[in-house]
Amino acid sequence: MFNRVFVEEDILNLPRTKKILEHFKNVDHEIIHRIDDYFGRVKKPYLQKRDNLNLYIGKKRGQLVKEAPNAYGFGSDPHYYFIHSYNCIYECEYCYLQGYFNSPDIVFFVNHEEIGEEIKRLSLEVHKEKRPWFHAGEFSDSLALSHITSDIEFYFDLFKELPNSFLEFRTKSVNTKDLLKQKPLENIIISFSLSPSERTKKSDLGCPSSMTRIKAMRKVTNAGHKIAIHLDPIIYENNFEEKYEELIQEILSSVDLTKILYISVGVVRFTKDVYRQVTQNYPKSDLLAMEFIKTADGKVRYPRPIRMKILSKVKELLLKNGFKANQVYLCMED
Repeated sequence: MFNRVFVEEDILNLPRTKKILEHFKNVDHEIIHRIDDYFGRVKKPYLQKRDNLNLYIGKKRGQLVKEAPNAYGFGSDPHYYFIHSYNCIYECEYCYLQGYFNSPDIVFFVNHEEIGEEIKRLSLEVHKEKRPWFHAGEFSDSLALSHITSDIEFYFDLFKELPNSFLEFRTKSVNTKDLLKQKPLENIIISFSLSPSERTKKSDLGCPSSMTRIKAMRKVTNAGHKIAIHLDPIIYENNFEEKYEELIQEILSSVDLTKILYISVGVVRFTKDVYRQVTQNYPKSDLLAMEFIKTADGKVRYPRPIRMKILSKVKELLLKNGFKANQVYLCMED
């Protein structure tokens, strides 16, 4: 998977670090002072991830838990995301990571105890009268490499002590092995991002198919875990209604509707820098066929009438198929 492994010197002897290194014992590794001295210092093309990836292992410094933007998560409670990794092994054509870092190399942070202390502080001191949410998977897939990072157990143990806080693992992966070892908790939700089958083949490069993800969802719910779904990002096609009707039927034929806590609906969007990278990396993609405009929030999106049409139609399909209005929210839209 990796050509070379770089390890920060002050975390070299941590049990978590040793376990990761054991997994890559046949890969050359180099001890470094700080990840920031190497990672992204020289721009590395995003598509180089296909055949030339390095792994960095180190300590997350600075702000460990960050406040999420408006309309990021379900409900009106406070929402945060924490950063346990940078970059992803998958290659989605619309992925914002291709314009975020100067490198597609993978970074694992191993100081989960420090991240956990900040989550505790926000839960027990800052929001002790509320029910805050914490999200994993903002800068990486939260499950795809969890068999290597071995962090799932830690966060289950942490949130067992925080019954009034919620944790969401966001994923496109079917790597549920470590997850299924854990006893389900009412306040931990596994959320799967899904697109219609044809769109997944076109744009979710290297990802499990939609049907494979749906099978993983069934396995997870059968084990007693709560799940959610992100129909995001939706890419406009002339027959998008038909495609999403079919996807919803596929979901409900495998997963009990009552086991789905919530479902978000969002339309494809980019920052200006990410949009530039997408046009360079995938110039022939039909993702770029529709008109995009720069909106007041600085994002590059479809014009508002098209976005509203997509969102209202997909929400209408969800309600028609049994979802309740209070289960559905619009992601990153006012």
